[in-house]
This record gives sequence, C-alpha cells and structure tokens, in this order.
Amino acid sequence: MTITDVDDLLPDPWDLLAGTDWASLEHACGSAAGTPALLAGLLADDAGTQARALRHLNDPVHHQNTSYSATVPAALYVAAILSDPRTGTFVVDRDGRVLPLRAALLDWVTSVAIEVDSEAEAHMAGVGLCLEEHSESVQVRALRPGLFQAVSAFLHAPDLAVQEAAIAAAVSLLDAPELVQQRALLTPLVRDVLVSSDNRSYRFRSHLIWRVCGSR
Repeated sequence: MTITDVDDLLPDPWDLLAGTDWASLEHACGSAAGTPALLAGLLADDAGTQARALRHLNDPVHHQNTSYSATVPAALYVAAILSDPRTGTFVVDRDGRVLPLRAALLDWVTSVAIEVDSEAEAHMAGVGLCLEEHSESVQVRALRPGLFQAVSAFLHAPDLAVQEAAIAAAVSLLDAPELVQQRALLTPLVRDVLVSSDNRSYRFRSHLIWRVCGSR
C-alpha cells in the first residue's frame, strides 16, 4: 500500500457542514449549533474571519486537547479543506506565530491525533480510564486513514512550514494499524526534514517514528 491508496475517504466539506446535526453535538462550551458557520469561516476571504474560525477549532472544539462529539466532524472537515487554495493565506496561530492557515490546520490535526494514540491510551490506563470507553476518541481513531490521506498530499509541499506541519501530522497518525505500511515511507522525510526543524515540537514528533517503528 502506498500513501495514496486510501482515496475516497474524505467527504465534500460543504455536504459535511450541511448534513451534520451540529445542534446534537457538543464542545467545551456546550451545544455546537454555531460551529458550522464558524468552520465555514476558515475559507472566508478575510484573514480575521479565518483566524476567528481557527480559534474556535482550538477552543472550544478541541479545548485543552480534549475530544468532544463536535471534534469528530470538525476533524473530517479540516481534512477535507486542506487542499483548498484559501488555506494558503497567513494567520496568527495560538502560539503567536504567523504562518499559512494550512500549516496551522495541520498542527490542529496533530493535536487531535496524539490524543488518541497508544501513548495517550497508556496514560489514561495509568489513571484508571479506558480510551476505548470514550466514544469520541474511538471515532477519531476511525478517522485516521482519511486524515492521513489529506495530510499526505503536503508531505512534499514547497512551503517548508506546511511541509514540516504535514510530516508531523502524518507521524502522529502512524499509530493506526491501517497505516503500518506507511511508516517506512515517512522515515526519510522525518530524517531529512523534521529532525532539523527549528520547531521544537516538530523535532519531538520526529522521535516518535523511531519509537513507533521500534528502532532508534
């Protein structure tokens, strides 16, 4: 299986927004009824609206790295719009960095993915909790092949910020059993790009692939 062998896993983003019963879903502040209008703002014509939509993704949709019922379709929507040219505009992320919106969205995918990986599962088990009993986490895990499909389109992006964010996001998804065969394909990119990144969190992600692959 190659990186592109997971086609047709992503919905039309507008169908997703319109076809999801957002009012029945929740985020950190309660009902997610207003979330689709805000998510649509990610593809707005002005950076202010896009930045506001990005803030909504970070909080409350994924508040303090917690998955809520609204996080699941939001993640699918983000994956579905990554290739839209309008995500190439620049925004200020939650760390105060100015970067392409696409890179910020890839970082958001990473934050969602790492909350359902085996390390997160082990941490939950250590405090007496079971990830598999958290329905939102199980649903996010099921999305990982589709998320990987979207992320992998930017593994060789000409913009270094986008490429690094895409590699980091892809590595964060490798924990999925369905993506085992992708590990060897990502190793050269991690070695040649991510290990030397100026971004400390990306360098940390680069060590994950060695742990996942069982080598150093």
